[in-house]
Amino acid sequence: MVTDNQVRRLFRLLNTEKTLTAAAAKANMDVKTARRYKQKRKLPSELKTPHTWRNRPDPFADVWEKVRSMLSINPGLQSKTIFEYLQRQNPGEYADGQLRTLQRRVKVWRATEGPPREVFFPQKHYPGNLAESDFTSMNSLHITIAGRHFKHLFYHFVLTYSNWETGTICFSESFESLSEGIQNAVWMLGGTPEIHLTDRLTAAVRKAGNPEKFTDRYAALLRHYRIKGRRTNPDSPNENGDVEQRNHRFKQAVDQSLMLRSSRDFADRKEYTFF
Repeated sequence: MVTDNQVRRLFRLLNTEKTLTAAAAKANMDVKTARRYKQKRKLPSELKTPHTWRNRPDPFADVWEKVRSMLSINPGLQSKTIFEYLQRQNPGEYADGQLRTLQRRVKVWRATEGPPREVFFPQKHYPGNLAESDFTSMNSLHITIAGRHFKHLFYHFVLTYSNWETGTICFSESFESLSEGIQNAVWMLGGTPEIHLTDRLTAAVRKAGNPEKFTDRYAALLRHYRIKGRRTNPDSPNENGDVEQRNHRFKQAVDQSLMLRSSRDFADRKEYTFF
């Protein structure tokens, strides 16, 4: 394949070489090809015809408006979730290999019609060094227990290098919830990080101006597990950005699973915890 750089070199050589054959040889090009570009006076990229046709029929043409409507109502729906739904609604019509086609169509929709992307700032992380934790409210998912709104939080623990994560259902940002969440996490992990970072939780961090950074109970918990504590600076949530981002993705994953489940109601808390 002839490149733009080859043709540019050919055009320069045509001004210095006596014959087309000599110019083509120095441009590493066949004489017939060189003659064609000499006549057209255009680069290969300028002669390409855009690929605007489809090689095969669009398998999602008949259902795309429905998919588009689903995405408009719930922009967080993932392509795989929609694809599994279409497979259930139309048995035998969509092969597993067609998921990529739908993913490409949804990607175009997100770029042209979807909501703006969330902006976050990447940080450098190292294995075993840092864990971040945070509380996030689950109330926006409208989960109910026996028909009644189940108001609760989720304590979220994340290793920033691997994004290994776990968490505990709780009901307040108290020290008891924080302690239970951390201990559940390190026992499940089978080890401890060097540093644990939180935002300025009143259950863990003393108010500004206090010589002691952390509350007595939280400092004792850190000493017991030989973990160094770290807190974010005031009004700097981006410093705890890894767990903040995982909060968003975790709740999105729960929401996706609830959509597939077709119900947000659970018989009791045990069933919801298992879910």
